[in-house]
Amino acid sequence: MVNLTRIYTRTGDDGTTALGDMSRALKTDLRLEAFADVDEANSSIGVAIAMGKLDQDVRDLLIRVQNDLFDVGADLATPVGKKNDTPQLRVLPNYVDELEKFIDHYNSSLQPLSSFILPGGTAGAALLHMARTIVRRAERSTWTAFTAHKIVMTETPARYLNRLSDLLFVLARYSNREEGDVLWVPGANR
Repeated sequence: MVNLTRIYTRTGDDGTTALGDMSRALKTDLRLEAFADVDEANSSIGVAIAMGKLDQDVRDLLIRVQNDLFDVGADLATPVGKKNDTPQLRVLPNYVDELEKFIDHYNSSLQPLSSFILPGGTAGAALLHMARTIVRRAERSTWTAFTAHKIVMTETPARYLNRLSDLLFVLARYSNREEGDVLWVPGANR
């Protein structure tokens, strides 16, 4: 359990931050970049929940995802392999499996795509598309960090982020189901 009594500690004033195992890393470390991108993705999902006028079941699912994203952040922030009295929180393959079930569920009520779609439509769909692109960036930075720190990281957080971007795409389409997707028209403005 986290107990925050003070918000500022001054321990990061030297350009480092504590990882989950209490070791220190530079704030420019690729793992911290991935963690920050996951935090931004989580915040963008929060904006979609707050402003998107989404169906309650979608809102509930996204709150579940926000909790998962904290787990992703904890996984990224805690190096693998150190012995610790407290079990390390890791994103497990079943997190990815659960996202696939939600993708299949929401996608089953949608018409097949005949074209790429433009990000937009309803406010909720547009906000979910924005969140999707931020999650894609978080996935890329997580793979970059993994490439540099394979010994102390696992691949599952990156796989989770990949599937999450797919889920957000489907949820954006689902939010547009009554109005329809905005289709890309190749060369429309020539």
